[in-house]
Amino acid sequence: MKNLKVTTVQANLKWEDAVASIKHLHSLINRIEPKSTDIIILPEMFNSGFTNNVQKCAEAMDGFTMQWMHETAKSMKAVVCGSIIIKEKNKFYNRFIWMRPDGKYEYYKKRHLFSMAKEDTVFTRGNKPLVIEHKGWKIMPLVCYDLRFPVWSRNIDATKNYRYDVMINVANWPAVRIYAWQQLLIARAIENQAYVVGVNRVGKDGNAIPYNGYSLVLDMLGTKLSNYKPNKEGVETIELNYKALKDFRKRFPANKDADAFKIL
Repeated sequence: MKNLKVTTVQANLKWEDAVASIKHLHSLINRIEPKSTDIIILPEMFNSGFTNNVQKCAEAMDGFTMQWMHETAKSMKAVVCGSIIIKEKNKFYNRFIWMRPDGKYEYYKKRHLFSMAKEDTVFTRGNKPLVIEHKGWKIMPLVCYDLRFPVWSRNIDATKNYRYDVMINVANWPAVRIYAWQQLLIARAIENQAYVVGVNRVGKDGNAIPYNGYSLVLDMLGTKLSNYKPNKEGVETIELNYKALKDFRKRFPANKDADAFKIL
């Protein structure tokens, strides 16, 4: 199995402005050499910032942002992923999009809506986890607040085998709670014996809420592999070692002692 190269984009998003956000993100992605990475990961609501203004910011699945994701994935020869606001059948979703270079895509609807910001009053929550297969790797996407609920991302199936190798969490996680962000990402990596990639934004949003980034790539021991500076935009590519993951799981098979239960 080949190693997997993941590129994270820690960006200052343009408030409720898809055109400006995409233009800015495009300038950051242009720093990446085509064919040099397997996955390019953007933050939560990367074309608007975290907002409940769905009437202004929601798009259809064949809209402007989806078309840009396809064009970018095709030109970079890499998957492009992140979450955007989608309107479908008069419902609104905070939807993680996994766009492949050939235009085929998969998506995950955010399960845990942030009620303290009234996200649950506007959006419809998802009810199904997603595990994506890409180049032999199994990848589970999450969106922001999902990170606080470890049962949802539990990496053990009914036969006590691992469900995924990499967890990706895209977020607009504010600076005031950034310690929790870092510790929860580390915990998810250790308890699930998986690589964890957390991509957060920087800057202030339209509600004057500050974000300081701290995007992280962690190995299965919770060891930091990334080198982002807080409050700074950046693009970083990290190579995930498949053999190291498999060897560690073989040496320390904690999955065999896991409790069995189901999410209703």
